[in-house]
Amino acid sequence: MVFANDTEIALISAAALINTGKEHPDQLTTLPDLDRFLADQDFSGSRSRTDSELSAVLRLRAELEETWTSSEDDAVAHVNRMLSDARALPRLVRHDHWDWHLHATGPEAPLEDRMATEAAMALIDVIRTHEMDRLRICAAEDCSAVVLDLSRNRSKRYCDTGNCANRTHVKAYRARKAIAS
Repeated sequence: MVFANDTEIALISAAALINTGKEHPDQLTTLPDLDRFLADQDFSGSRSRTDSELSAVLRLRAELEETWTSSEDDAVAHVNRMLSDARALPRLVRHDHWDWHLHATGPEAPLEDRMATEAAMALIDVIRTHEMDRLRICAAEDCSAVVLDLSRNRSKRYCDTGNCANRTHVKAYRARKAIAS
């Protein structure tokens, strides 16, 4: 394991949030879309279930995407801003089916603050361990989704949003066959 379990979960959730905007159509345009995303990501805590909450999550998605592809120094600035905006105060908690893990906001904090803080706390571990190169863009020519590489040998190149790896490998195979014949 490269990172602590809660860090990996938060990074996976951040990548999933970013990638909701990479699919066509956008997978996060309505409140039911947000409900579905939060259920899929096992996100708990209070909700306002308003259009302004959805708008705030979409702004967070854009900031996370920018952070994902930024330099280490720029990522630090993003992380510090997210934590400051959420008035983060780290503490250990245990709830639902989760064992002890770190939270920096209370369950009553606005959804976008809780989401931003979890992503920021996870990105702190990425930055402190100098592992920013594990945050990538899909290697498929026709895809701009983000990739979180948690493999030991740093070999993950394709996203989880579609069949990018399979499509790329089939294309390369067909190209090799065409050259051979």
